[in-house]
Amino acid sequence: MVVCGDDGLAHRLAAELRGVYGEQVTLVVPASERSVRPPVVVRARSASALLDRVVTAAAGLTGNGNGAVAAGEPPGGIRLMEAAEPNEAALAGAGVERADALALVYDDDETNIRAALTARRLNPRLRLVLRLYNRRLGQHIEELLDQASALATGGPADGSGFDASTTVLSDADTAAPALAATALTGTSKVLQTGGLLLRAVERPPAGDGVSPAPGLATLALLSPTDSAGPGGDQGPTLLPDAATVREGGGRTTVVLEQVSYAGPALPDGRGVMPWFASLFSRRLRWSLAGMVGCVVALAVALWLVTGIHPLRAFYLTLLDLFAIDDPAIGQSVGRQILQLLSGLAGLLLLPVLLAAVLEVLGTFRTTSSLRKPPRGLGGHVVLLGLGKIGTRVLTRLRELNIPVVCVESDPEARGLATARRLRVPVVLGDVTQEGVLEAAKIHRAHALLAVTSADTTNLEAVLYARAVHPDLRVVLRLYDDDFATAVYRTLRAAHPRASTRSRSVSHLAAPAFAGAMMGRQILGAFPVERRVLLFAAVDVGGHPQLEGRTVGEAFRAGSWRVLAREESGDSPGLVWDLPDTYVLQASDRVVLAATRRGLAELLGRRGRAAA
Repeated sequence: MVVCGDDGLAHRLAAELRGVYGEQVTLVVPASERSVRPPVVVRARSASALLDRVVTAAAGLTGNGNGAVAAGEPPGGIRLMEAAEPNEAALAGAGVERADALALVYDDDETNIRAALTARRLNPRLRLVLRLYNRRLGQHIEELLDQASALATGGPADGSGFDASTTVLSDADTAAPALAATALTGTSKVLQTGGLLLRAVERPPAGDGVSPAPGLATLALLSPTDSAGPGGDQGPTLLPDAATVREGGGRTTVVLEQVSYAGPALPDGRGVMPWFASLFSRRLRWSLAGMVGCVVALAVALWLVTGIHPLRAFYLTLLDLFAIDDPAIGQSVGRQILQLLSGLAGLLLLPVLLAAVLEVLGTFRTTSSLRKPPRGLGGHVVLLGLGKIGTRVLTRLRELNIPVVCVESDPEARGLATARRLRVPVVLGDVTQEGVLEAAKIHRAHALLAVTSADTTNLEAVLYARAVHPDLRVVLRLYDDDFATAVYRTLRAAHPRASTRSRSVSHLAAPAFAGAMMGRQILGAFPVERRVLLFAAVDVGGHPQLEGRTVGEAFRAGSWRVLAREESGDSPGLVWDLPDTYVLQASDRVVLAATRRGLAELLGRRGRAAA
């Protein structure tokens, strides 16, 4: 396996392939990755700490201090190679021509695409995994590289048995559901893949004789002393069997729910009322409604006082309202009083009409401007940062119909266009400056998601928000694990009643990238405390642990569990609530939940298993 990258994801991915799957890995990083080591709290995308700590500890890497791998490198370890860019010479030196898979996880899409084209030419049988933020471009790149491989190798029917597929993933898409899920009630997690929406729900211990709701799969038992973090005496129990669940009656369980709702029904803009509401503010709409009611009341009063026809009464009221000269001289006192009242209402109507005209002009003039947080807003989520990750998180939050207020310091941030399209309020300003979080109504917010690329900015925003709102649920995106653990434990100790979460994007994304390099279709991952539970779509054929076995026999506690079966035909979909007696056929394709080591054991490379 060859991994090329310039940030923490590359190092985590290399450690994942080595430590979980036992693969021999060559890690290609820029030379600057080891030349300068900035302080931990200001390290955003530098991964030198991961290189020294994670890779060395998990993979048994030995080096000579200058970036070269020592001659005594253990078999199956991680070989480190430095290259300024992934050009043809660097890829050839990394052994791409002999490799089974190549992951290109640079932060720049163009760099990954250029290297992928070169690698496909060097080795048409190579399995490629690319990190691209542009999803539409990624689809075209997948088709192009797969077609190039098929032409060079004679297609999949040549009997070679090589999997030369191309998989395009985005760390933002992989991590966004887990980050957005923290804004839900409790600590629920959501996983969305196409039309499939799954939700992991934490449930408190049930009483004696009370069984969980039917149709729910138990995914984990949380730590008995601290179900929210890594500080408990015992870690979580993933994929427990029924006996373990019964014995752990005093522990919180994580169960899986299938949710058919995949987002709010957004208005389509058709009809009179949506168009009217988009032009005028709520206050002006009420003012116009009041004026219409006033005109109708005056017309009815004129009809009752004078006894004239109702249409004529309405017409005379409009004449009086617009001050058209038709004085009621010589008429009854009631008619004269009503004419004076109509003139007064006309004076009140003029500013309302002027405000309506100005609002209509302003609506068309500021369609591309950012909305401001409305007055009285509360119970919302404050999202700090609209970069790659923040934009994906914003989209997930709106799909879950959660009100959001964004804070962004860069007026050219890529997520501002998404915020305009979704009509989400945005506060432009540096969050470290006084008054910015107040403008986002942080004192009435439900949660704060700090997902900028700077650890210090996220930490400062959380500390200030906690000073304003001590019970606020906060989620930090911190790159360094040691720093994240220290911050997490300190915040938990200082605010025991508040919910605190620390998430690393590379930690959430690395299992999906590693699974793709092994040729697996990883649907997503749920973080369970500091561990990860993977969801994958697997073909039953060729796996003796699944093929020909019942669902109950195929289940292995702590490793994997079959959740659903894909149904083909005219109405494809997923069949849930499979009975334990259902026999898995070779032609079946199932969705299963697994731990990282369980997935590696179940879906280890067939060539190695045969050996």
